[in-house]
Parts: sequence; structure tokens; C-alpha cells
Amino acid sequence: MRTLFAMRELIATLFLTRCNTMIKASAPIDIFRSRSLLRLVLLGFGVTMLPIIVLIYQAGQALSELSELADSSARQAVEDTRRAQAMMTYATEMERSARQYAVLEDANILAAYRERVDRFSDLLEQQAVRLDTPEVIGTLRSQLDGLRRFPDGSGSAENGRSDAVPARSIREAPSYRQRVRAQLAQFGPFSESVDTQMLVTRDRVDTRIDHIRERARVIYADLMLKLALLVSLSLVAIIFFSWKITHPIRQLEQRILSLGGGQREEHPPIEGPAELVRLGERLDWLGERLDDLEAQKQRFLRHMSHELKTPLAAIREGTGLLADGMAGPLGKRQREIILLIDESSAELQTLIEQLLDYNVLQHNRSITLSRFDVVTLIHEVLSKHRLAFESKGMHVEVPRQPVYWEADRVRTGRIIDNLVSNTIAYGEDNGFLWMRAWCTDEHLIVEVANSGEKISAQDQAHLFEPFYQGQTRRSGPLKGSGIGLSIAAESAHLQNGRLELVEDADEDVCFRLSLPRPHGSTSA
Repeated sequence: MRTLFAMRELIATLFLTRCNTMIKASAPIDIFRSRSLLRLVLLGFGVTMLPIIVLIYQAGQALSELSELADSSARQAVEDTRRAQAMMTYATEMERSARQYAVLEDANILAAYRERVDRFSDLLEQQAVRLDTPEVIGTLRSQLDGLRRFPDGSGSAENGRSDAVPARSIREAPSYRQRVRAQLAQFGPFSESVDTQMLVTRDRVDTRIDHIRERARVIYADLMLKLALLVSLSLVAIIFFSWKITHPIRQLEQRILSLGGGQREEHPPIEGPAELVRLGERLDWLGERLDDLEAQKQRFLRHMSHELKTPLAAIREGTGLLADGMAGPLGKRQREIILLIDESSAELQTLIEQLLDYNVLQHNRSITLSRFDVVTLIHEVLSKHRLAFESKGMHVEVPRQPVYWEADRVRTGRIIDNLVSNTIAYGEDNGFLWMRAWCTDEHLIVEVANSGEKISAQDQAHLFEPFYQGQTRRSGPLKGSGIGLSIAAESAHLQNGRLELVEDADEDVCFRLSLPRPHGSTSA
């Protein structure tokens, strides 16, 4: 049992040690490990939104602070203004009551006067807490103390005397009248002090408003600074995560373009989301498969050219010997059959050569420039098809004046040959073939037109695609390969030219070849 327990402890220790080692080794790598596209997008969205959320929170806090400050200041301003207005009202009522009492000497009026003095005193003490103006408050207090001791003509103990004196004799005394007038005279400075207090209150309200404005300006400047900083951080995050997503996509695009162009290149491994990394691996696998298929196609074409051309040459040689009567005289019917075999074998040889030309054209992208007479080249091409024209009964019109141009003579001849072959195959029996050639300052123009059935709009969209068979029926016993026009268009493209089907009011079908002047070449 002890041995088993010790073995368990050893296994547990080794397992924990191994886990710690793996965690330590993988910790710095997990940060940079390729994440899934969804996780990367969500992470980018979160990191981009984080500064905006912080900015919204900061703006909310600033607005809350500004709102509380404005609310508090507004309430204080209203309270201070109302208190100052009330003090002015009580000051006016105190003066009115004092003057009424001086005339009427009514005890009720004196009581109302003293009540207003007490209320004014309460408001003054409240205002003293709010206003930081000890001079104005002290002046009002001293003036109010003087106004509080208003002369009383009743002869009571209000004036500090314990013995009763007849009220009439007191009111009629000259000294009493003087004190009353002196007391009333104090209301003038008192009113001025109250007005000063009102002005001070208004200044304090204006100061609070200015403080709110200054605080709002500071908050606005702070928010603008934070906005610039956080938006910059968001833009940096957007650029970073956009690069993390678009960079591997661009790498994939380059690989796809290299696959489509038929030229595979060495590319660095894709670094990015796991899905795009796997897609890059699939593209590498697809590129290898395309290379294998291309190699198989090349082998197939080489073998086909050898395996087909050898017996085809023997067939053509045998039909030639039979047609020449080397094996004895032939009857009219036998001779027709021999000529038919020879013609069919010739067309088969043409198809094989077109397939080989297409394969060579796809891999040999170089051109050889030379200056030649285009009209002479047209006559050379037409001479190869003289028997076909005679068999079809076509009338041919060709240019006579020489037209010199610098281009790839072999590829240009291939273009013209394919256009003429296309005319023979699809042109009208006993119809016409027109060929025109001229040059401008910058372009050579060659047109091949014929009479016959027009090409449909559906076929025009795919006319120059390889191996496309249109709806128009081909003349002759053999069906075409569908690569003649594709070879012609590719040969024009290699020379930076253009082959297109154009509308012509006089002809049913018209192809136009346009070849630009090579760089560095000058007109004769």
C-alpha cells in the first residue's frame, strides 16, 4: 500500500510539474496566437468601443457635475435675490410705519414697526451667512440697532424709565420731537445701505453665473481633450484590427491571383485569424493540385501531338498516293471518297495544331518585334486557304497597298489566320470576305468581315472564351475546338492590342484587330 501511495504521489507531482511547464511555455505565446475571425472581430469591437464608453462616462460625470452646480447656484441666487428684495420691502415698510407713528402716535403702528424690525434683523442674519461682505452687514447691523430704539411717547418703561410720566407731556416735550426727527433721518442712510446690499447680492449672483460659465468652459475643454485622445485611441484600435483582418485577406488575394495567373510564387505564411490561416493552407494545397494537373495536361498534349500526328501523317500520305494513282487507277466515286478522307484529315490536323498553339501560347508569353508589311502577311495567310475558298465559293477582297508596322509577325499572322479560318467555317457559301488594313499615328487596324449569319448577343458575351461553342452551326464535317478566337484574342493581348467584334452597316460580321505602336518605335 505504501508503494502504491508513493507511486500516486510521484505521478501527481510529475503531472503538476508538466502542467506548470506547459503553462509557463505557452503563456507568452497565447497572447499572439491566431484567434478565430469571430473572436478577433468581437475583440476589435470591444477595444474600439472601450474609449468611447469611457468618454461617454466622463461626459456624463461632467454634465452631472455641471447640472448640480447650476441647480445649486440657481437656487442660491433665487434665495439671495428674494431675501434682498424682502429686506428692501421691510426697510420701506419700516420707514412708512415710523413716519405714520410720528404723526399718529398709535401703539399698534409702533408694534408693527418693531415686528418689521425683527423680521429685517432675521433676514439680515441669514444674508450675512450668504454674503461675504462684512462691511455692508456691519453697517446694516449698527443702523438697525439705532432704528430699533425708536422714541416712545407713551411714558412707559420702553425708554428705560421705571416711573410713569404722562404721555401727553412727553409727546409735547421739545426733546421728544427732536429725537423723533433724528430717528427718521436715519432711514436715509439705512435705505442706501439696503440698496448697497441689493447691489452686492446681484454682484454675487453674477459672480456665481460667471463661475458656472468658467466651470462649463473648463469642462468643455477637458472633454474636448479627452475626446481627441480617446478618439485617437479608437482610430488606432480600428486601424490595428483592420490590418489584422485585411492583411491576411490581401495575402490570400495575392495567392489567388498567382494561382489564376498560372505562375505560382513563394509566399510568406499567413498570420491572422485561424479561419484565414486554414484557408491559406487550403490554397497552398490547391496550388499544388493545379501544378500536378498542369503537368498532367502538358504530358497529355505532348503525347497527343505525337500519337495523333504520326498516324495522321501516314493517313495523309496514303490518301495522297491513292489520289495520284500510285496503286492503280481510281474510279470517279473512289476518287471522291479519297479526297474526302484527305480533306477530313487536313481539318483534323488543323484542330491538333490549334490545341498545340493554345498550349504554347499559355506558357510562352514573350513576343518578338519586327517591321513587316501587313498586306504581304495577309496574302500569305490567304494563300494557305485558297482551296477552301474555292470549295466554299467565297469572293475575297484584300488590300493592295503595303502597310508597314512593327509587331510580332508570327502572332499577328496567327490572329489573321484564325479570323480567316473562322470566316471559312461560319461564313456564307458563295458569300464575300473583306479584309482591310491601315494604320494611324498610334495604331494598326486590321478588319476581317464576311457575309452570313450574324452572331447572337448571347454568343457575343462568350465569343473569346476558350472552348466555347456558339449556337451558330459550323460548316464542314468536323466540329471546331472553340479555341481559335481565344488564341487570336490572347495573341492580340500579348501585344497590348485588342480584338473585338464591331458593328458594321455593310457587313454581317466584322472583327477588328487594333495593335498599338510599341514603346520607342517611331513612324516611318
